[in-house]
Amino acid sequence: MTGAAPEAPARPRRLTVLPLVALIFYDVSGGPFGIEDSVRAGGGALLPLLGFLILPALWSLPEALVTAELASAFPTNAGYVAWVSAAFGPAVAFLVGFSKWASGTLDNALYPVLFLDYLRSGGGLVLPPPLRSLAVLALTAALTYLNYRGLHLVGLSALALTAFSLSPFLALTVLAVPKIRPSRWLSINVNAVDPRGYFNSMFWNLNYWDKASTLAGEVEEPRKTFPKAVFGAVGLVVGAYLIPLLAGTGALPSETAAEWTDGFFSEVGQRIGGPWLRVWIQAAAAMSNMGLFEAEMSSDSFQLLGMAEMGMIPAIFARRSRHGTPTYSILCSATGVVILSFMSFQEIIEFLNFLYGLGMLVVFAAFVKLRVKNPDLPRPYRIPVGAVGAAAMCVPPVLLIATVMCLASARTFVVSAAVAVAGVALYYGVEHAKRRDWIEFLAPVSPADSSHGSITAPDAADVEDVRAVLLADEPADEGSGKVE
Repeated sequence: MTGAAPEAPARPRRLTVLPLVALIFYDVSGGPFGIEDSVRAGGGALLPLLGFLILPALWSLPEALVTAELASAFPTNAGYVAWVSAAFGPAVAFLVGFSKWASGTLDNALYPVLFLDYLRSGGGLVLPPPLRSLAVLALTAALTYLNYRGLHLVGLSALALTAFSLSPFLALTVLAVPKIRPSRWLSINVNAVDPRGYFNSMFWNLNYWDKASTLAGEVEEPRKTFPKAVFGAVGLVVGAYLIPLLAGTGALPSETAAEWTDGFFSEVGQRIGGPWLRVWIQAAAAMSNMGLFEAEMSSDSFQLLGMAEMGMIPAIFARRSRHGTPTYSILCSATGVVILSFMSFQEIIEFLNFLYGLGMLVVFAAFVKLRVKNPDLPRPYRIPVGAVGAAAMCVPPVLLIATVMCLASARTFVVSAAVAVAGVALYYGVEHAKRRDWIEFLAPVSPADSSHGSITAPDAADVEDVRAVLLADEPADEGSGKVE
């Protein structure tokens, strides 16, 4: 059974630039918490400092540029799923959407656990295993409810959490300046370098720029707002990593490199400022995990909503609450978080990096194909390079993805293969249910019924079909960038 999209309740206020910057910041970073292991795995300060200087240019910036261009061309909650569908068709888009949703759910399973870990560190709150499991469930439920209450509320809370999460590192940097010895930034113990741990840590801390594209349908004037927010978030993320890392590694002896594991910044605060700064950093880390959960949950659930609006998954995932949020998509994502929360930190990072890397390879390929086959596709923001330049820009991040994937363990290959098989089975199962009219799906809008464009070239028919479906109910933006 198919049908037109059900009437949605009146949407609440849409996201503006600053709340969107905060949500992108939390999609990608959340602050310097979690970068400590790069110092240990890098055998000292030199490799992580070089990594956070070089990799944003080779990885983060290309991904952010691709996100800004294609999110402005497809301002829809389907995000990267729409881009891949336009380039390679719905089957590939479904698999990319499934793998990246699974990666995001794995990522989100970390944050309730890390929240409790930071409260426990330094002799804080220690819970026995049964109570700890209940606390994880209660925290997941509370944060899920906040997500349900509205994306604008989540964006405003992300702004407040960003300010609080970064505030202790301003104090840390000021106090560290007299103790900094620049020669410590050049320290490296080659024998202590762990390539797998180093690249996985760097990759995890610098990815997920495209995640925010699934919120484009909830943004005020997305064609103008989204590029501004993406580039603002790039500067915020790089600064939030480099400044505390320069302060901590420059102020502490190089021999402490082996102590730099997850959560070590609280110890850095203790040694530089005293117990008060340690407690402040621990509180900021705990609250940052709440922001990370909220941003990831928003991206994952609105991605499912966008896929339902494309007719890829059942229509129930497109239903909105009176707050404008996708009720069943949020519940689905929250269920995945609870199921996966038993896994260890390092297992989750390696698994989600591999799945995310697979999806990003297809996203970069879709970006290049759309540039070559559909050069006239309306792109309110366009990277100022031609098709050859666009392809060349994608080479460094693709090489980084290949490096991370080649360093993965055998178990990661097995788990990723199982996820891929599950995705294929799910796709054909959904298509079978659609043909049999077992479940309600939203019917795609014919390009002829759309007033948003008339791309007539044969190679552009799939692009226009996706745009017609996803932009049919969007009010045209004022000024430049309209799709006529």
